[in-house]
Amino acid sequence: MITPTVLDAESDRWQRELAQAIGDPEALIELLDLPKALLPEARAAARDFPLRVTRHYLGLIRPGDPDDALLRQVLPLGAECRPTPGYVNDPVGDLAARAGSGIVHKYHGRALLITTGACAIHCRYCFRRHYPYGEDNSIRHHETMLQQLRGMTDVSEVILSGGDPLSLSDRRLQRLLEALASIPHLERLRIHTRLPVVLPERITPHLVKQLATRRFATSLVLHVNHPRELSDALRPGLWRLRAAGVTLLNQSVLLRGVNDSAETLCHLSEALFDHGILPYYLHLLDPVAGAAHFEVAETNAIALHEAMRARLPGYLLPRLVREVPGDSAKRPVHR
Repeated sequence: MITPTVLDAESDRWQRELAQAIGDPEALIELLDLPKALLPEARAAARDFPLRVTRHYLGLIRPGDPDDALLRQVLPLGAECRPTPGYVNDPVGDLAARAGSGIVHKYHGRALLITTGACAIHCRYCFRRHYPYGEDNSIRHHETMLQQLRGMTDVSEVILSGGDPLSLSDRRLQRLLEALASIPHLERLRIHTRLPVVLPERITPHLVKQLATRRFATSLVLHVNHPRELSDALRPGLWRLRAAGVTLLNQSVLLRGVNDSAETLCHLSEALFDHGILPYYLHLLDPVAGAAHFEVAETNAIALHEAMRARLPGYLLPRLVREVPGDSAKRPVHR
């Protein structure tokens, strides 16, 4: 049994690191030795969607390279401020699919819980960058959310999302998991997170223990877009999760200037497998306002996927999909 003292010490380490995340565009530009000419646009874009990046992730970015694939995911750009037809605040229909406080119910048998609005990193293409967390702040209403979920007896799988559910403290997450375990019709638990990728210390022994001892079949769905995001510091925690019986999957977003080459995508799939993770989905960009500069045309996406198919074994080939509001599942993208 892990004592409260040990639990607090574990949480303190990663939460201290999280508290040191960079939120000032000027600091980011100085730390990475980037051209100061980027600063005015970065400040303008960050007023709409703030900058946030952990120091661990900062250490994976190549200094002095404004076109670095990892930097491109976190640096606010002036392009975000230009309206683009078809790019909207709620690109995947989350608001229409809300089934109650913090619950999004789109697909048969599954319910997604908006557990928090907090993230360790603000990805500039995030499809929830405009989500009204202030109106749906379920971190204060977990009990209401759980009561509603108890009545949704056709739901057998619960998905923790956000924000990032692993930005919750170990204590808060433990209380939520214990409450979910008491709901008899739930059989599977899925956690969607980017936090271990940008802050490997988040995979604490207590987190591993909690996920291992739940009565659920548990999957952790990571979000890795580029092979350089898979640091050596991440590997030990992932292997502890695998040893505890947690299934590790990955979903990526196809992003212009980040991973829009067959070589990068194949390397990503191979690096994921080397870390004990199976590729799951490769998403076309959700058309969220502020992210149009990341778009890869569907014809190019299909060509890239076919090139991957020719080079990779089937178990390393993620499914190419897009999310369409109102569909009963993710929509496959085919030639």
